Amino acid sequence: MTTKREFLKKLSLITVGGMLGGSAAPAFASKTLNKMAGPSKKVGLQIYSLGKELTNDVPNGMKKIADMGYSYIELAGYRDRKMGRYSMDEYRKIVEDAGLEIRSSHVNPTTREYNKGNVNQIADYWKKTVEDHVKLGATTLVQPGMPKIENHDDASLVCDVFNQAGEIAKDAGIKWGYHNHHMEFKRILTEEDKKKNAPWWMPVGDVIYDLMLNGTNPDLVFFEMDVYWTVMGQNDPLEYFEKYPTRFPVLHIKDREVLGQSGMMNFENIFNKAYENGLNSYYVELEKVKKGITQFEGVKQCVDYLTNASFVRSN
Repeated sequence: MTTKREFLKKLSLITVGGMLGGSAAPAFASKTLNKMAGPSKKVGLQIYSLGKELTNDVPNGMKKIADMGYSYIELAGYRDRKMGRYSMDEYRKIVEDAGLEIRSSHVNPTTREYNKGNVNQIADYWKKTVEDHVKLGATTLVQPGMPKIENHDDASLVCDVFNQAGEIAKDAGIKWGYHNHHMEFKRILTEEDKKKNAPWWMPVGDVIYDLMLNGTNPDLVFFEMDVYWTVMGQNDPLEYFEKYPTRFPVLHIKDREVLGQSGMMNFENIFNKAYENGLNSYYVELEKVKKGITQFEGVKQCVDYLTNASFVRSN
């Protein structure tokens, strides 16, 4: 069985050379993007990256984010129709006073087990959530929590609920999307699959993430790929960009810790292919930092990495 270490080693060989499925990466990348570094780059931040360092003092924290060089943010922490202790209008004013733009927000329904008895309840949740995020000026809503999926019927119902959420958001002028972790790359088997007695090294069954991509309406549901968690699920983001070129207009740019320090994420090829496919927005997400620095310091190192990267375009 391929170990995670072996997979990551193989992945770096596939992407570092600029190859995807045997074909060369876009020829414009290295020459054109070298001219695009500069202060006009617009970089987004998922504010979950800062935790209590931000929530303890939101007004000053937002100003710090802007001063670091971020232009727009994706929210986390919406609950009971408020952002922390702030109303929607209050929170929007704080963000705009800091010179930032709210583009997106991560929100989850109150249940992760979908069934025919609670789909209307979930729809009501999205109606209220959309209404609140219109007040915030958000243009996208993203669900980051994976519903329970143990079989193909579960997957089908989840896709129906996602489409319904997308319809509700679309009616209000908001785009609805889903954010992955690593669990979506597990496989589920049909009864026929179980009878095959396939050898241990042969993948059998359907990947949950693919079922989501194929079972949702592209006009209603987009996918915000977290490139780090895709790699942790032992998949190459570039292969998904190639297979589903229109489904990933938004990305989470993440590394094991601070961007570019692990050596395991080939951000140059990720950005090049994403731009070719029409990348709209991307957000830095930093879940942890090494001892000795704060989350704010780690987030600053991330924006500096992207600002100085020749492969990141100006907006």
